[in-house]
Amino acid sequence: MTDTSDLKMLGSHTEQPTDPDEAVLETVPYSGASEAPCVVRFTCPEFTSLCPMTGQPDFAHLVIDYVPGPKLVESKSLKLFLTSFRNHGAFHEDCTRMVGRRIAEATECRWLRIGGYWYPRGGIPIDVFWQTGPMPDDVWIPDQGVPPYRGRG
Repeated sequence: MTDTSDLKMLGSHTEQPTDPDEAVLETVPYSGASEAPCVVRFTCPEFTSLCPMTGQPDFAHLVIDYVPGPKLVESKSLKLFLTSFRNHGAFHEDCTRMVGRRIAEATECRWLRIGGYWYPRGGIPIDVFWQTGPMPDDVWIPDQGVPPYRGRG
């Protein structure tokens, strides 16, 4: 059984963090760390942040793949972390990398990649990709499955 005694958010009322720097990513021990590796995927199709110049909302579809090390990220804390960007002003590239880095640091994962598929503003969609290093050879990493933005064309 996974030890969840250190978790503060899961199963209790938790206030929404208003800033990603203050949001806590909780983790649990990963019991499969000594077995054949697996890939964990989180998909956030409604990620929101603010343009740092105009304050207008920016929307993205995030796909996060990671190969766990000793810890797994707890999904409620991940949701609260991701929604803490709603009032955070940063460029697409910075938001995408920040999400990836924070998860990688919290979990001490073997490998992580994030794809940030940002919806167009000003007519230009921006896709941002970041990963911690080369893909591991000992695990199957699926395609992220998000097609390039085509609009109505």
